[in-house]
Amino acid sequence: MEWIFKRPEALTDNFTHYCPGCTHGIAHRLVAEVLDELDLRENVVGIAPVGCSVLAYNYFNCDFQEAAHGRAPAFATGIKRVRPDLTVFTYQGDGDLASIGGNEILHAANRGEKFTVIFINNAIYGMTGGQMAPTTMPNQVTSTSPMGRDVESTGYPMRVSELLSSLKTPAYIARQSLHSPHNVVKAKEAIRKAFTYQKSGTCFSLVELLSTCPTNWGKTPKESLDWLEQNMIPYYPLGEFKTPEED
Repeated sequence: MEWIFKRPEALTDNFTHYCPGCTHGIAHRLVAEVLDELDLRENVVGIAPVGCSVLAYNYFNCDFQEAAHGRAPAFATGIKRVRPDLTVFTYQGDGDLASIGGNEILHAANRGEKFTVIFINNAIYGMTGGQMAPTTMPNQVTSTSPMGRDVESTGYPMRVSELLSSLKTPAYIARQSLHSPHNVVKAKEAIRKAFTYQKSGTCFSLVELLSTCPTNWGKTPKESLDWLEQNMIPYYPLGEFKTPEED
């Protein structure tokens, strides 16, 4: 019998700790498939931060490091500079990357560090209790904004991809979504491009993935997919924001 669909070699055979309906599992698989297809698995180092993906090292079948909250880009910078022959990627949530790690990612991108960032944007702090994040939508209810996010006092959600794409330094910056099969295919295309640019030593790369958090959103998995499409995509448009060819 010919296998036409199987577990990527870059994923371990472990059950994950993610909640039902969480799209972290989809993102993990896409990254793993790309690592296999580009023949990178034996030469890759991933970096897990604090957040829902804190245990990512249990699920990827490759070398991994654990970083303090927000500091994954600093870890990646050190590893890539010491071992430029390695493929290095960080896997970060929005609370980690856009809040405490905001300066880390901004300056890593501005320096043009040649590693890859997989940025999971689910508009909330997932692991620590569903608090408001820099990416939380206007009027969105969270554990720390029970009346909804008030943009008059907290500002508007941060568009990380647009912010980084404004830098002069060459980079590949894209945003895709994980809420439908069609969008999952496009997300994989962006991830493949990001790792390909790193493989060729071209530039820094970041792929932002719009994701769901049914538990902290207080919705079913299906309701979460619909909410993402109806509320997040209009504010966080999908596509490529910066490519090195344009710089």
